[in-house]
Amino acid sequence: MPRSVNSVASRERRKRIMKQAKGYFGRRKNVWTVAKNAVEKGLTYAYRDRRTKKRNFRALWIQRINAGAREQGMSYSAFMGGVKKSNIELNRKVLADLAMNHPDAFKAVVEQVKSAK
Repeated sequence: MPRSVNSVASRERRKRIMKQAKGYFGRRKNVWTVAKNAVEKGLTYAYRDRRTKKRNFRALWIQRINAGAREQGMSYSAFMGGVKKSNIELNRKVLADLAMNHPDAFKAVVEQVKSAK
């Protein structure tokens, strides 16, 4: 009995990987084994860094809130503790945006936190 190989599926699989490798430099874009390894590694980095991105943004928001709070004469930890005590339901993303782009609104939040002490 003749050997049966599903070359249609194999070619489709290779085409999919080669399409993902488009734009890579050198042999990574047109040599199958090199492209396959490069794409696999790239997907691994993408998976890992989708989680890292969340950490990085939280750290950025904390830095911005800290800078804004210190301009008003408070530390970050005292400010965030006061925010929780005063039942202000603004998350770090919104507070960081206020500190950067709307300093008057952020100052009002700081005053409310100070008065709740």
